[in-house]
Amino acid sequence: MNKTMAVRGGSGNILQPKVGTRPQDNLYLAVNSEWLEKTKIPSDRSRIASFDGIDLAIEKNLMKDFADFADGKKDLPAVPNFEKAVEFYKLARDFDKRNREGAEPIKEDLATINNLRDFDDFVLMAADLEKIADLPFSYYVDADMKNTKVNVLHFGGPSTFLPDTTTYKTEAASKLLDVLKKQSVKLLTMAGFDEADAEEKADLAIKYDGKIAKIVKSSEEWADYPAMYNPMKMADFEAKFTDFKIDYFLKNIFGKVPDRIINTEPRLLDHVNELINKDNFEEIKAWMLVGFINGNASYLSQEFREAAFPFSQALSGQPELSNGEKQAYHLANGAFSEVVGVYYGQKYFGEEAKKDVLDMIHRMLDVYEKRINENNWLSDATKKKAIVKLRALILKVGYPDKIEEIYNRLQVTPASQGGSLYSNERAAAIEREKYMIEKLQKPVDRTVWLMPGNLVNACYDPQRNDLTFPAAILQAPFYDLKQTRAQNFGGIGTVIAHEVSHAFDNNGAQFDELGNMVNWWTDADYAEFKKRTQAEIDLFNGIQYGPVKLNGKQIVSENIADQGGLTAAVEAAKDEGDDMKELFENFARIWANKQLEASIKTQVSVDVHAPGPERANVQSQCQDEFYKAFDVKEGDGMWLAPEKRVHIW
Repeated sequence: MNKTMAVRGGSGNILQPKVGTRPQDNLYLAVNSEWLEKTKIPSDRSRIASFDGIDLAIEKNLMKDFADFADGKKDLPAVPNFEKAVEFYKLARDFDKRNREGAEPIKEDLATINNLRDFDDFVLMAADLEKIADLPFSYYVDADMKNTKVNVLHFGGPSTFLPDTTTYKTEAASKLLDVLKKQSVKLLTMAGFDEADAEEKADLAIKYDGKIAKIVKSSEEWADYPAMYNPMKMADFEAKFTDFKIDYFLKNIFGKVPDRIINTEPRLLDHVNELINKDNFEEIKAWMLVGFINGNASYLSQEFREAAFPFSQALSGQPELSNGEKQAYHLANGAFSEVVGVYYGQKYFGEEAKKDVLDMIHRMLDVYEKRINENNWLSDATKKKAIVKLRALILKVGYPDKIEEIYNRLQVTPASQGGSLYSNERAAAIEREKYMIEKLQKPVDRTVWLMPGNLVNACYDPQRNDLTFPAAILQAPFYDLKQTRAQNFGGIGTVIAHEVSHAFDNNGAQFDELGNMVNWWTDADYAEFKKRTQAEIDLFNGIQYGPVKLNGKQIVSENIADQGGLTAAVEAAKDEGDDMKELFENFARIWANKQLEASIKTQVSVDVHAPGPERANVQSQCQDEFYKAFDVKEGDGMWLAPEKRVHIW
């Protein structure tokens, strides 16, 4: 489960644009209606937003760069391992080869799964199968929440076919699963299965996935990040399994099995024997086959890519599959993300901008410290602890100075030496897992970046207590040296303070300056914080957004961060005498977004962020300075009674 707390989430716009809307009635539409009327969603995307507009420009530039490097029109840059990314791109772009090969690259691994004879066979081979396909449980190595200097083994659950466990309870579930079934049958028959056998496998797989969905956590449950921390002695953990020999599996994976494990999915572990047993073997096998063929079809021919598109299309509403050149770039970028991010940062990110953004970050930290000191509901003891945490924040801006060791280990076997796109992707996945397992015997590396330089996003990591601002987000409308200071405060300023606020949201507030999960609050202060957190939940809970209602509990951490981020930016701009109208207008501008309805349904079911229009409007409604700037009065559309406005940070 991704613990990173980021600024960007999926969001949709179903408000009808109306040029001439007053900001007093709807700030979002007043700022964005003209953009909403003119902007079209690209045919190979399910939305277009301020984030995506930047991403499209980055995509265009890097696609051209990769094509030029692959064709020998440009010399390779002096970025470690970049030549591997280009070689991977060449494999992905070679559709003549991919089309000739068809299903051939996956047949051996597909047969390994399909040839399983019984449950005992599955248990015996599980450690090898895990390198090919998903199992009905998962594991990973990450920092110990209560001692972030060391890494520890974590137990988790599998992903479900539908986006979230709650999706199975909607009217759309049966239609979506029917699309998945038809797609899976087609893919399996294309790979050589008899159609009747493929039909049976698809039915069994969907049946088993339904069992998983009744047990594993929902997105709302995952939003409570500290609830993941349930340490167990390994002996007690292993004793929970009666059918599957988990001790044998772990010994095959790790050699020396650690003496403790963090159970992130308590309900799954309590029901693990109902899920993984001899009676369910055929369903487990079918579930693995269906997951494998759907998960790897995109590495094969164009025919396979097209056959694997309907389910994704049903979830997102995306009209068309992206073209092969674009897919090649994205696959190379995904496999060598940090390498590509360093290249992007070095070529497209200026030192002057970095210096100015760092200055703004420090300005926001100063504002935050001032606001904590002047806070009227915290005790002095809690204030002191909060400021210690604030000043301990590690700043990562632009791109890393060094590339993580894993990229030195990844190798690309070119087509001339028998390599296929799938074989290289599989080899890379195996090497990444090996690298992850080795971390169990090593201290936590706090210098690792969680986002590459070419990603339009930003994040806070509670276990490292660090802030990451990739180079890609440091441009208009978020940031531009040519924008006014007020506009930059409304853009990147709110993003910076948003990420700072994650250190003090409902999850981050439970971690100290070293990233350890400890209570640094007085009882009275934390009780008041929980009261204000509930007010933030209530503020958004049940808002009707097109075809769905928002879940206030699921999105509360990001809403707390939005609230704190905008408040700090407003304070900073106010201290400098900046134009508040410009600040609020650019805050609304960064959340400009158009999204297809199917995508909205999927996104809202899993995302921990509120939709863009609600982020722009509801958070502005809670700012007293907004009412002064636009002379908002009772009866105006943006009016929110003072007692309903939420103030936390």
